[in-house]
Amino acid sequence: MSQSAQASVEQLDGPAAARAEEGFRLVYAEAFAEPPYDETETDVAAAFRRFRSQTRKTTFRGALASASDGEAVGMAYGYPLGPQTGWWDQLTVPVPDEMRREDGRRTFGLMELAVRAAWRRQGIARRLHDAVLDGTEAERVLLNVHPVSKAAVSAYRAWGYRKIGDARPWAGADLHDVMLLDLH
Repeated sequence: MSQSAQASVEQLDGPAAARAEEGFRLVYAEAFAEPPYDETETDVAAAFRRFRSQTRKTTFRGALASASDGEAVGMAYGYPLGPQTGWWDQLTVPVPDEMRREDGRRTFGLMELAVRAAWRRQGIARRLHDAVLDGTEAERVLLNVHPVSKAAVSAYRAWGYRKIGDARPWAGADLHDVMLLDLH
């Protein structure tokens, strides 16, 4: 039996994700310690201060993949973007007003998606992606991905995402690809 067959994927709302923070953190810390991200423990701590705030949103959606022994092997999470989102302001070249219009339902912001190294290339990322979006009423999904992360960019393209621009998601960040997936 492959590891993928042994990995279960669970959809989580904000309170459930908050209770499972340790699993999300384990996956995040391991996956994003690798190049091109090279995140430190300080970076991880900052990410999980944001995570705690994000899980309090009533629209938060998460998914956690676990091995048969219960150990977390993958995670994904996000939420619909509100009218005041700054996401569109990070693009290096502005997009038309109609593209950037948000109402709290139109666009699901996929904040993170990661699978631990030993569990990659088994379809777990796709299962996490599908689980976190299952039941969403959003018209589209927006994400940032580091262009040097070729496997991630390739997966997103295979799933139907298209690049719509470049952005620096935070001060001092490398340029990231901004990708959009139309759901309907």
